[in-house]
Amino acid sequence: MKIGIIGLPQSGKTTLFQLLTNNVNTKASSKANIGVARVIDPRVTKLSQIFNPKKTTYATIEMVDFSSLPKGQLKNDNPLLQALKDVDAIVQVIRAFGSEPLLTGDEDVNPMNELAQIQSELIVSDWSLLETRLERIEKERAKGVSAAGAKEIALLNSCKDTLEQDLPLWTLELSTEEEKLIRGYNFLTRKPLLIVVNVDEEQMRQHSYPQQGNLEAWADERGIPVIMISGQVEKEISQLDEPDRSLFMADLGITESGIERLSRAVYAHLGLISYFTVGEDEVRAWTIVQGTNAKQAAGKIHSDLERGFIRAEVVSYEDFINAGSMQKAKEKGLFRLEGKEYVVQDGDIISIRFKV
Repeated sequence: MKIGIIGLPQSGKTTLFQLLTNNVNTKASSKANIGVARVIDPRVTKLSQIFNPKKTTYATIEMVDFSSLPKGQLKNDNPLLQALKDVDAIVQVIRAFGSEPLLTGDEDVNPMNELAQIQSELIVSDWSLLETRLERIEKERAKGVSAAGAKEIALLNSCKDTLEQDLPLWTLELSTEEEKLIRGYNFLTRKPLLIVVNVDEEQMRQHSYPQQGNLEAWADERGIPVIMISGQVEKEISQLDEPDRSLFMADLGITESGIERLSRAVYAHLGLISYFTVGEDEVRAWTIVQGTNAKQAAGKIHSDLERGFIRAEVVSYEDFINAGSMQKAKEKGLFRLEGKEYVVQDGDIISIRFKV
């Protein structure tokens, strides 16, 4: 999965990228920065403490930090918008701290305006793409060479009508067939969206920032996660050892870093879950889409496991922890033998039996 991080100048998106990917040397630039973020899962940490393996592997997500542009320069033919079409989801970083003028020309920090500005640009980009496509279809149909069917044309016109109402395309409820018809267009406003509000330390302590009610109401209405993060605080947390880190976070009234919350929120918003393999060599989280069956999940480890799949030995993370050990879990009958059609659940600990 590839996640695009966007935001206006001074929003703190590159700082966020640095923290997510543990790459403090990344600089804001005109080109995209690419890195990998770990999805810090407390269950993996706990399993690693129990098995003490040679290696612990968390789930990961590829992050792309896109260059930011001042107000009025996000044109449809801009490389930023074109490159965004390749990502699976978008994280928009919004600045909510400080009072000095921004490079956007705004006199004061205005989270709602900052949100609306980029969202409007994405809507215009999709509208322009649709306009161009519909014009091409009309010309091709006049020549009798168009491959577009009546259903596709009707759907594209419906999408255009939605955008002209200043609404993103994810507000449209589409059937499976309709989703397939427009998938190739990679519309920006059809991609899952998460919002990160970048606050200062005092705002983090108060759990409050300007226009918070309006922004969260806007997001709630649309089913968009909002994560409050302080880049300033996160930098300090990352530089502390564990005892000081815990004390500092307790003083702020938080139990985990914003970076940990964000990585998991991205994961969940994309409909992803983890199952685990454990042992002395490695404890590892494997990423799958919710609804994946056991045979397909085995293929994530190796194609041989999927091809020669016999059955899966499964115990839930909660059952294993409550039992205290693998042996006790087996004695209590908590392990199950599941066939290839078993739908893997988030947190399953799985051992694959196979023969090639």
